[in-house]
Amino acid sequence: MSEKLRVGILGGTGMVGQRFISLLEDHPWFEVTTIAASPRSAGKTYEEAVGGRWKMDTPMPEAVKNIVVKNVNEVEAVAADVDFVFSAVDMTKEEIRAIEESYAKTETPVVSNNSAHRWTPDVPMIIPEINPEHTDVIAAQKKRLGTERGFIAVKPNCSIQSYAPVLYAWREYEPYEVIATTYQAISGAGKTFKDWPEMNGNVIPYIGGEEEKSEKEPLRIYGKVENGVIVPAESPKISCQCIRVPVLNGHTAAVFVKMKKKATKEELIEKLVKFSGEPQALSLPSAPKQFIQYMEEDNRPQVTQDVDYERGMGISIGRLREDTIYDWKFVGLSHNTVRGAAGGAVLCAELLKAKGFINKK
Repeated sequence: MSEKLRVGILGGTGMVGQRFISLLEDHPWFEVTTIAASPRSAGKTYEEAVGGRWKMDTPMPEAVKNIVVKNVNEVEAVAADVDFVFSAVDMTKEEIRAIEESYAKTETPVVSNNSAHRWTPDVPMIIPEINPEHTDVIAAQKKRLGTERGFIAVKPNCSIQSYAPVLYAWREYEPYEVIATTYQAISGAGKTFKDWPEMNGNVIPYIGGEEEKSEKEPLRIYGKVENGVIVPAESPKISCQCIRVPVLNGHTAAVFVKMKKKATKEELIEKLVKFSGEPQALSLPSAPKQFIQYMEEDNRPQVTQDVDYERGMGISIGRLREDTIYDWKFVGLSHNTVRGAAGGAVLCAELLKAKGFINKK
């Protein structure tokens, strides 16, 4: 019997589900034993269900090819064979909220890539280096759900990863006003250029719902647990535009910041490169050794050269300079389907395991 925790992937045939399966190949703590998807995929082997739609650069892991896909709606049957699940289902927000709570109520922890529960007051939304203490709210959530070990935790939107950690690393200088424009890869929409040929050589200046998430989610992450709920921070005020660009993987952000306290460029860079958190202190398997790198070259970070920094789990920052209207401006880059999606959720699950929230049934 393997000592690894048995993992189920809900929505395992989609792009983020595939990324989960790819990242979990040979994971030291977790083993994918169950894959669930829509009724049309149920009963097929995973290889048959995905067919020619495998979107990762690496081959489909041999260990999952012959797993028979289950119907994600048959909650009890899926939950019976796993210790916890990752959720990447493609449903309406109402359906996602309902099905994730149904899994939690079977005493199965749910670590979700979806946005449906990001504003449920007692559900932690975690970037493990920034707000690991938000796991404290899980006790209140379990009380509400009537569970002993079942709960839901979520990771935040992919678009904020390239600037929210930076603002947190600079928190002692009190950033209070931020303008950000994100240039977002097509894989953020679950697409490749084969799926979305009209994105070749094109820019679309709108991504539904993305700007609100980009402005508000950092404040929830910077918030505090009070009386069994997470109370968002009130600062910094963030205004954001989100633009889809013809890049496969990697979200870039151009950011302007006002701060209440003065800092030198050298001090700001030092705060970035020395910033670390519980994942590094605990040596979690997916944790980047250095979370944030600063690049001195004028033409970096670049998607083609830097998106895979620290296996896609690190963040690259460059072009930090003083601004004529704001105090500082910089460019950030993060991997949207690794740190920003499945990888961020895997790191979250590792943190939850290390803190005793996820264990064998």
